[in-house]
Amino acid sequence: MRRVEDARARTSRIAREAVAAGRPAGWFDAVYRNAGGDPGQVPWADLQPSPALAGWLSAAPVTAADAVVVGCGLGDDAEALAAAGPAQVTAFDISQTAIDWCRRRFPESRVRYLQADLFDPPADLRRGFDLVVESQTVQAFPPDRRADVCAAVARLVAPGGSLWVFQRLWEAVADPNGPPWPLRRSDLDRFVEQGLTETRFELWRRADDGEGVVRFAAAFRR
Repeated sequence: MRRVEDARARTSRIAREAVAAGRPAGWFDAVYRNAGGDPGQVPWADLQPSPALAGWLSAAPVTAADAVVVGCGLGDDAEALAAAGPAQVTAFDISQTAIDWCRRRFPESRVRYLQADLFDPPADLRRGFDLVVESQTVQAFPPDRRADVCAAVARLVAPGGSLWVFQRLWEAVADPNGPPWPLRRSDLDRFVEQGLTETRFELWRRADDGEGVVRFAAAFRR
């Protein structure tokens, strides 16, 4: 437990320093590099897909022809999505270290892993996808960047496409000293402002979540 707490404290320090320096996306690769190949040093690396995503994938077939996973980390959500049926799955992360790690973990994967910046994606990501999966990336940015992050995620959704979002829900009286910076329910309006319609919202908890940690899963359609 102490080892996990140390990793979280170190990650928070790296993130706060990057945010204070005006580089809110500049801390992710540092966390992966400092981990030295040990997933236990990456606080969000569970080495399994998000339980909420896994539940949604098991409840109904995925009919999307292509899908993209935003901020894919070590690749577990992307692999679960690929196993569920989309013909093509792309997964990207701003951290080249994370992408290299994914490729080592899943050398035979049919997922297309690539390093990319959500705010300045390459042309082939800008075309839009039938399904966009966003798990824990929005909450990794401070609240003053929330509108920008949500807009960038929404731009990946093709006409007629869907967006699935899995995040922590804000419950404290004052904003927490992130990361992560959980979302208020009203923050989902940022996606609506980008031309998406909310079609599903539900609360959920992981078995190991501490007191006061509440998560949500939401779906949108363009």
